[in-house]
Amino acid sequence: MARIKLENVGVHYALPFADATSLRSALSKIALGGRIGDGLGGVGVTALEGVNLELFNGDRLGLIGPNGAGKTTLLQVMASILPPTSGRVVVEGRISSLLSIHTGLDQECSGLQNIRDRARHMGCTEGEIRRQFDDIAEFSELGDYLHLPMKTYSAGMRLRLAFAIATAFEPEVLILDEWISAGDAQFQKKAQARLSDLIERAGIFAFASHNRSLQSSFCTKGLVLEKGRPVFFGPINEALDYQNPT
Repeated sequence: MARIKLENVGVHYALPFADATSLRSALSKIALGGRIGDGLGGVGVTALEGVNLELFNGDRLGLIGPNGAGKTTLLQVMASILPPTSGRVVVEGRISSLLSIHTGLDQECSGLQNIRDRARHMGCTEGEIRRQFDDIAEFSELGDYLHLPMKTYSAGMRLRLAFAIATAFEPEVLILDEWISAGDAQFQKKAQARLSDLIERAGIFAFASHNRSLQSSFCTKGLVLEKGRPVFFGPINEALDYQNPT
């Protein structure tokens, strides 16, 4: 059974040699999540603060907020990619993170070797890799190109292979930052169906997006973030209305 629990989680990026006033002035013209000020280790940026959340098997969470609100940072914490600087995170269940589907791919290796290596990087067993290997190869539609180094692939070919691998194994916890589009129109249609099926089969699904329609279609709960702080948690439609009241 999948479970995620966050207790008073915070992420603070310390800039010990910076001055708070000059830092605010320099960064005032760019989009930056969180808040600038004093914190752990001196002046820095607090990307997340005071996040308390518990998700169980069957939960579908949408993260809502403007750019820089802390959505991606929170997903990285939930996916065990980014350790929090304060608080405690407990994750039960194998995580499949689609935050960076190219992670673990080697441009010098063939597509076939990358299937094996990326799947191992995801924590899959040799038995799971053998069972899914042919499906990944077929879904990618790369044919004989799978025998060639990835550096010979176009950007679209690399994305198709990465997507095929990342979505081939059933996750207990699925983390997604924005909806993924891969390849041409025909492949995209196939990819959308595969991703929708993966979401349905996942124990817990956490998803950040600015697309209200996708959020309401795939999520049951919503967490609204503002400058790194949670300001609302509840049913997805109430969370969407909280951010953009009609």
